[in-house]
Amino acid sequence: MADTYQPPFRSCVEEGEASCLMCSYNQVNGVPACARHDLLQKARDEWGFKGYITSDCDAVAIIHEDQNYAKSPEDGVADVLKAGMDINCGTYLLRYTESAVKLGKVQEEDIDRALLNLFQVQLRLGLFDGNPANRQYGHLGPANVCTLEHRKLALEAARQGIVLLKNDRNFLPLEKEELTSLAIIGPAANDTSILGGGYSGIPCNPRSFFDGLQAYIPKTSFATGCNDVPCESDDGFEDAIRVAREAEVVVVVAGLNLTEETEDHDRVSLLLPGKQMDLINAIAHISKKPLILVLMGGGPLDISFAKANPLIASILWIGYPGEVGGQVLAEALFGQFNPGGRLPVTWYPESFTKVPMNDMHMRADPSRGYPGRTYRFYTGEVVYGFGYGLSYSNYSYKFLSAPEHITLFDYSSQAHISREPQYAATKDGLDYMHIDKISCEALKFFTRISVVNRGDIDGSHVVLLFSKTMTQAKGSPKKQLIGFERVYVEAKGSTEIGFLIDPCKHLSTVNEEGERILIVGAHVLMLENLEHVLFIEK
Repeated sequence: MADTYQPPFRSCVEEGEASCLMCSYNQVNGVPACARHDLLQKARDEWGFKGYITSDCDAVAIIHEDQNYAKSPEDGVADVLKAGMDINCGTYLLRYTESAVKLGKVQEEDIDRALLNLFQVQLRLGLFDGNPANRQYGHLGPANVCTLEHRKLALEAARQGIVLLKNDRNFLPLEKEELTSLAIIGPAANDTSILGGGYSGIPCNPRSFFDGLQAYIPKTSFATGCNDVPCESDDGFEDAIRVAREAEVVVVVAGLNLTEETEDHDRVSLLLPGKQMDLINAIAHISKKPLILVLMGGGPLDISFAKANPLIASILWIGYPGEVGGQVLAEALFGQFNPGGRLPVTWYPESFTKVPMNDMHMRADPSRGYPGRTYRFYTGEVVYGFGYGLSYSNYSYKFLSAPEHITLFDYSSQAHISREPQYAATKDGLDYMHIDKISCEALKFFTRISVVNRGDIDGSHVVLLFSKTMTQAKGSPKKQLIGFERVYVEAKGSTEIGFLIDPCKHLSTVNEEGERILIVGAHVLMLENLEHVLFIEK
């Protein structure tokens, strides 16, 4: 809880100054999240949260109706209000709060506290400061939708999101002047309705992948191959093979859409749906040149077969690119921009589906064959790891400045009264200090990094800085992300970036008691294969 699940929320509150938190459907150790007073109050008391807490939609109703945690609707309402929830997405508070008050289960002060939190945010938003039409956003209307500014933002988001997973023998980018024909295969290739993910708005002038490629190569042909994304039939294979045979280069669009993954609709497999893999292999076998595989979807896919197949030259993950998907894919394939995206999650093999989805343990447990979760703890094989992503260029790094030693004694909050920190401890031969007993602010340091583009193409590149400890401490992560920065580097050029490192946050770990500690000894800063060792000393 302290090491994985809470830090993202804590950073949103402390660094992002979030004004609303949502408590979830699930139970935490047998108690519904919206009824966990300790969790909700931690945000206010320890993180300085100043805002309101809402339930997920109908998360109050299920406390009584589905989870049977509360004996009655009124008990459910009382549980969440007394835990610190302020408003319900749903109708349970509307329907049962009055009767809960009459039954003595909810007091007036519980309602006053919720109203205070809600109206504080409304006051901060200026909702009582006069006619909203005369205020900051009062001028906004239909004319502010689908503007050129928004189109440019959609383009930049889609460009940054494309991840190049494979590019054998630098097959990409394609040379427009050298190509006479293209074929694009797949049910998503000419369907703009599936370019957006769940909860997407109405797109503005969407362009399909087929349209995007035709703008570069007029002689571009198209076949669905599968009737739809689930691809339960091979009825369209013959036509797709015919179209692919006639083209100089073939692009196959595969992967997922909202028939395969949405809220309340989980996948049961990490493999491509239905007969998609068969379609890809069939096209790869007959195409004149190794094909280009484009993957859609929001989650990981086990495409080990494509990764290992020499008949598939390049693989790009495009996610859900939105209204400009067709334009951006064509730009990427023809080198109008240099893909620089990184995978935001680990892509596991199909065998990972055997891990129970309700096992929330993060750390591996070999005694029961449990491989752990996420790049920080997972010990099994991966298809592609978290942060993976190629480019049309090659980049190298150099640490320009970073300390080699940090002495905790100098910055201990007890240093002025003790020759050695009183809160240093040793367990199982491991020396460490609790971070709440360290003057963390004084430990912070900047590291400067040189990024060199050794390729012939300018590129937008994401630098990921990781850390790990060389001490084999029980439960320590294999590595953990300190931060990332996107930089633009011209061909054969270089640039410098800096990271502010807080050892108490970025180099620490959590012990079995849920206490964050800083391990004494060697720590490593990592930029892909480049490492810098620094020693933390007492």
